[in-house]
Amino acid sequence: MTLVKLTSVAVLALALGACQSLFTPNYRAPLEVKREAWEHVKPGCSESDCPLVNIDVVHFPALPKLDDIVEKRLLMLTEDNQRGTPPASLQAYEQQYLARADKRNSTYLQAKVREQHDGLVIVELSSYLDSGGAHGMPGRGFINYSRKLDKVLTLDDMLVPGQEATFWKTAEESHRAWLISTGMDKDPEFVKTWPFKQSPHIALTYGAVVIKYEVYSIAPYSMGHVELKIPYPRLNGVIKPELFPGRG
Repeated sequence: MTLVKLTSVAVLALALGACQSLFTPNYRAPLEVKREAWEHVKPGCSESDCPLVNIDVVHFPALPKLDDIVEKRLLMLTEDNQRGTPPASLQAYEQQYLARADKRNSTYLQAKVREQHDGLVIVELSSYLDSGGAHGMPGRGFINYSRKLDKVLTLDDMLVPGQEATFWKTAEESHRAWLISTGMDKDPEFVKTWPFKQSPHIALTYGAVVIKYEVYSIAPYSMGHVELKIPYPRLNGVIKPELFPGRG
């Protein structure tokens, strides 16, 4: 009789465990991503250099909250945000931009999934504003979205408390390594003109923590958006352990 009861309890425990696994999100499986892209020129313009808007964005059918975050962050990259409140939507931005844009003006906004791992969705944001000059002005940004925490991670969320100074010291060491790899360490004027700076653009990619820089931040325009990469082993005790790839 006791054996029967024990067997029944074991079967019940296995059944409950199986049911629980059915309802637990599988963070190893990436979220479905759908792309939406369009390009429109100024209404009524038939010239070869009509103003245009190019939008290339991603959607997450299972996580519409992330769609809203991506759209808002893209709108923060537009020139409108430099003068006040950004538009309410990408469609509204397009209408406002085309209404005032001159010939040879164009704007590009893009969001793409750089990668997904360990329940993190890393979205890279790009912008390019061409006002008809010698070259346009590009912009960049990252979203590190934790599906487990259901939020966008800030640097404070990523770091062990009290380790921010150590993080930026490690980043500065990576900057020195970048100078050596490009040969710029041998140019005293370059080193003086383009010193190390902090950047808000940080991504927890699978291979390394990436710090990305705007043009004219730590290098001239011609060198583009510089990326510093810090391997995770160098950030032991600095990045929260649960955010190391494979540990979550």
